[in-house]
Amino acid sequence: MLSTKLGRVLRTTSKHLSLLESIGVQTVDDLLKYFPRAYADTSEYTKILDMRLDETNTVLGTIKSLHTIRTRTGKKLTKAIFQDETGSIEVIWFNQPHLQHYLPRNKEIVLSGKLKMTSGQLVLQSPSYEILNKYQDQVHTGRIVPVYPETEGLSSKWLREKIKPLMDEWAKLYEEYMPKDILKKEKLTDLQTAIKNIHFPESDEQLKKARERLSFDELFMLQLKVLSRKKKWQKAASKEKKAMEIKKDELNKLTDSLSFDLTNAQKRVVTEILEDLEKDYPMHRLLQGDVGSGKTIVAVIAALNAVLNGYQAVIMAPTEILAKQHYKSFLKLLKENSLNIQFISGSTSTSQKEEIIKQLKTGTCDIAIGTHSLIQDKVGFKNLGLAIIDEQHRFGVKQRSKLKEIGKSPHLLSLSATPIPRTLAITVYGDQDLSIIDEMPPGRQKIITRIVPENKRQDAYRWIEDQVLKGRQSFVICPLIDESDFLEVKSVINEYDRLSQHIFPSLEVGLLHGRLKQEEKDEIMNQFKENNTNILVSTSVIEVGIDVPNATIMIIEGSERFGLAQLHQFRGRVGRGEHQSYCFLFTQNSSQESLKRLKSMEKHHSGFKLAEIDLEIRGPGEVYGVRQSGLPDLRMASLTDSELIARARSNAEELLKNDPNLENSKKLLQKFEEIPEVYVKD
Repeated sequence: MLSTKLGRVLRTTSKHLSLLESIGVQTVDDLLKYFPRAYADTSEYTKILDMRLDETNTVLGTIKSLHTIRTRTGKKLTKAIFQDETGSIEVIWFNQPHLQHYLPRNKEIVLSGKLKMTSGQLVLQSPSYEILNKYQDQVHTGRIVPVYPETEGLSSKWLREKIKPLMDEWAKLYEEYMPKDILKKEKLTDLQTAIKNIHFPESDEQLKKARERLSFDELFMLQLKVLSRKKKWQKAASKEKKAMEIKKDELNKLTDSLSFDLTNAQKRVVTEILEDLEKDYPMHRLLQGDVGSGKTIVAVIAALNAVLNGYQAVIMAPTEILAKQHYKSFLKLLKENSLNIQFISGSTSTSQKEEIIKQLKTGTCDIAIGTHSLIQDKVGFKNLGLAIIDEQHRFGVKQRSKLKEIGKSPHLLSLSATPIPRTLAITVYGDQDLSIIDEMPPGRQKIITRIVPENKRQDAYRWIEDQVLKGRQSFVICPLIDESDFLEVKSVINEYDRLSQHIFPSLEVGLLHGRLKQEEKDEIMNQFKENNTNILVSTSVIEVGIDVPNATIMIIEGSERFGLAQLHQFRGRVGRGEHQSYCFLFTQNSSQESLKRLKSMEKHHSGFKLAEIDLEIRGPGEVYGVRQSGLPDLRMASLTDSELIARARSNAEELLKNDPNLENSKKLLQKFEEIPEVYVKD
């Protein structure tokens, strides 16, 4: 059985078994699925005469002499003369005197290592070695050699020596669970062959096919999970029939009254959403749009259509600032429709809350907008038809589920101004349909973005002061240095003191952070909006929901501490008025990796493009917090492989369409049940 403990089959020490256990490897299956992280191709032998300096050379020959000496520093140096039919070369190993007794003379041996020039002489330094045996396959040299994730005490050489015999004996126990028609359609190799060839491929083609099969499996199982959850929810929720007509005439009146025309992208996603609302089962759609792309008017149109059909609509935002912004937008855009629109949050007085809850339960409130206060136990709705969640990744699964429960499975529309690459969106949020506004309204200026090194800081301050004296305003964002709210506040207060007292003493500098009371935050923001404050020093609380058209400068301190997606969010707080806007990335980090990432901000203005770059560089765990999610570790697949993800999703959709409960694929069902659920946790 592949679940056999390694202690029963490996000839090794208890120390090595403990080391394996520390990296999650306890069974035969665990070890055979401990996949290589890289490969070294030593399959091509080089003649000694043709060896290249400072490159890895793999040579086949014999040892003519071998001895160990002590250096002046006390190290043991093992020297050999190695030869083939074209010549000979000196070989050295440091602190490996046992080789003197282990490596035989006049027998064929393969060495693989770098050729170096030492004291004017060519030397092959510390090569790997393997004695040829016609009865055994080569493992360490003369082939495509697997290189494993290593930990102290577990080298790739040791792992290769243990995995190879296990592979030969146990790989045949892997049972194929992928349906034959999928294997045939996708031209995938069988599971046993893939497991063997991911460790010890005989060719690049074998390795490529093994990678493809194992990557496809991971992505396919993830898609099965999210899609099956989607179907279960639709089936359970479809008892609550909430199909809505598309009220074209009234909706056209709204769009005709706007001071702008909808972009083609906005029109497309409005159609997708309204067609969803016509269906018997509830919509579950994620609407993505870059900062300033116009998601709010799309949400307004959807909410109005729900109300015109006799239903209530609710909009829930993660912060009071953002919720209030929506409230004002809805009041302004729907002022001609005579609707009862209410706002509720943590700062709403008890008597006001009670009155609003009463209106929600009796149905006299058409649209409710607020924070998580909307899902407290006392809240209820008479006939909730549409729930809109803004910045959905800021809410946990339980919070989103609570809204569904309170409203008895309303249509659900999630909004995100944090662009998520499509590959990640259909994996992490794969139980939702996806709409994307990938077009910006005409006339929106590009924000000039510049990296500001430490030696240019004072020049930047003087330029900013000049802009403020011309009537403009500026944000200054300080990074979260520690998970402690206190330390975050301490850092932003220190920066506020420095800027207000020493850098801009003649200007009005404000301070905003998360530990202030809501009334204080509102007052500070109002002062900034009214241009009574020239510069606002803030933590990341201004990431979303701030709209100050006169603010044209965004300064981000410690910009290397933020991901590209978040930097782009900050940048989107400016560029909302008629004046040219700027974003300055202050950094003290001069590493090439950090500067390369920040230069992406100078070059690209699309949040989706930046999100893809961030995903490539930092991976999904760092970028989107899925390290804390239910997304299993992907051993082979990459969430940047859009082509393979699309193939996996297409096959998963087709399989569930024809066999919703996997009744015809028992082995696949068994495998499916072993995979943990995929969702972003609370």
